[in-house]
Amino acid sequence: MSYPKTWQDLEVTLCHDWLTGMRGGERVLEILCDGFPRAGIMTLIHNRDVISETINQHPVHTSWLQNLPGIYQRYRACLPLFPMSIGGMPTAGGDLVISTSHCVAKALRSGPQTRHLCYCFTPMRYAWTFHDEYFADQPLKSLLARPLLAMLRNWDRKTAPRVDRFVAISQHIKKRIKDFYGREADVVYPPIDTERWTPGSASPGNFDLMVSALVPYKRVDLAVRAYSQSGYPLKIVGVGGELPRLRSIAGPNVEFAEWQSDERILELYRTCRMLVFPGEEDFGLVPLEVQACGRPVCAYAVGGALETVKEGKTGVFFHEQTEGALLQAVEQCAAIAWNSSEIRAHAERFGIPQFIEGMDKSIQSCLDPA
Repeated sequence: MSYPKTWQDLEVTLCHDWLTGMRGGERVLEILCDGFPRAGIMTLIHNRDVISETINQHPVHTSWLQNLPGIYQRYRACLPLFPMSIGGMPTAGGDLVISTSHCVAKALRSGPQTRHLCYCFTPMRYAWTFHDEYFADQPLKSLLARPLLAMLRNWDRKTAPRVDRFVAISQHIKKRIKDFYGREADVVYPPIDTERWTPGSASPGNFDLMVSALVPYKRVDLAVRAYSQSGYPLKIVGVGGELPRLRSIAGPNVEFAEWQSDERILELYRTCRMLVFPGEEDFGLVPLEVQACGRPVCAYAVGGALETVKEGKTGVFFHEQTEGALLQAVEQCAAIAWNSSEIRAHAERFGIPQFIEGMDKSIQSCLDPA
């Protein structure tokens, strides 16, 4: 992969919320680690066993949370401690801090001569958005959480000035940054690996696909209920706390494949009839990965999907989160003779080279604001 030569001369610190698995955010961090091979990384928690060597080979500095027993399994319960933890980390120096943040990484302090660019996946998700989805079945917990979430929103807003330049992952998140922080932001889309996700030679099979964490805001339950009504086969790849409840409402045509390797997911992408995407996402890499494999998407018409799926060209939208609206869109999607090459070409606009080019422009603007 080719990186700008100007990056080689910069003294950079990378900051990531936590390193407890390899998801979309960590894939972005990997690219930045390759681009800045001498950069140190600051993070609240680091579980080396589940993090790639690309990241692990960098010096990683953690907060005091790292020393708590069982922290890798229970870190989300420590949310009230995160502001104190990031605030207690050393001040970053050098030329540039690049934080990749969806929680507290953007609040890392930097020296007076150090510029700070935040690649923002979203303003603190737990405090600002999806409150109802997280606590829908827990009214007492929701009531108790409200004062804490108000405190976190206030802290999140007050620490936004520590960032010199924001970069949002989508127009959807750019609007949130403006609404919550009162700040403008560039937009640089997260990349997909278009060399890994490629079309295959096999014909599409007779099943639809979901690849998702099994958590409330992903709205996997909507797809399960809808497909249980229709009887058409639906394969769901993913793990999470919602699995027992989803199994209890699923018909025999709904298969829970749980965790699958990238190789198996590639096979499923290539041979599904369509990907079903019923939740609101800040961006959503999975729809682009399946499009890179030449297959269409049936998506809820809110959030990042509006920027990654082209109506009638690479997928179909539904506009209400109801079983009827979803099934109607599925039928519409199934009736279209899709052009796999056109779908693939659209996904190629979101590749790694485009990400590096966009980030370089934002970095140079951050370093030279005039």
